Amino acid sequence: MSSARDDVLATLRRSLGVSGSEAPRRSTVDDRLARAPAGVIPARAKVEGAARLELFKRHAEEALATVAVVPHADAVPQEAARYLRDANLPATLRIGEDARLADMPWDATSLEIARGPSAGRDLNALSHAFGGIAETGTLALVSGPDNPTTLNFLPDNHIVVVAAADLTGSFEESVDRLRQRYGKGAMPRSLNLITGPSRSADIEQTLILGAHGPRKLHIIVVEDEAA
Repeated sequence: MSSARDDVLATLRRSLGVSGSEAPRRSTVDDRLARAPAGVIPARAKVEGAARLELFKRHAEEALATVAVVPHADAVPQEAARYLRDANLPATLRIGEDARLADMPWDATSLEIARGPSAGRDLNALSHAFGGIAETGTLALVSGPDNPTTLNFLPDNHIVVVAAADLTGSFEESVDRLRQRYGKGAMPRSLNLITGPSRSADIEQTLILGAHGPRKLHIIVVEDEAA
């Protein structure tokens, strides 16, 4: 079944006397895409190592998220339990099928773990982020059974784990990593960029948290690159 787009492109090819499959033409297009100029990257995003982590933490906290840094992945369950306890929240968590989360010692805590997407009745959820963007304190989460998108929006309280090695200075670097990780034809269905808890000031310019998603966002940064 031909679409209007196909009809238009076919007409253009006929008028040019080409089929679109000629090797020289395809090579020219591939070369132009490969050499596309990069955009302007803010100077504050050009940071590495500890400075990058500190920049991410500062901007995430400015956006009303809380941030904890742990030395290795095995420390994540205890930090998640501490956060829920200190916030006077139930010791329950819903998580996806991410293998990195499955390998963590949840049995060492008293947390009640449920797995899979949220149907909207979960108070707390935990996800593993694809990465983080230091210049804005933003988390990048990709969709899929490993980390269901419903966990990003339906529970009131969202805990997100991100490896320090997966932090980038700029948004552009994060997108480049996404393309390199998945490649053409294998990209995730959606990419959620999350900066702080959900909020809105649409009504009388009064800031309301939890307007369209979680009221609280707690980020656990894992320093160990194996996270």
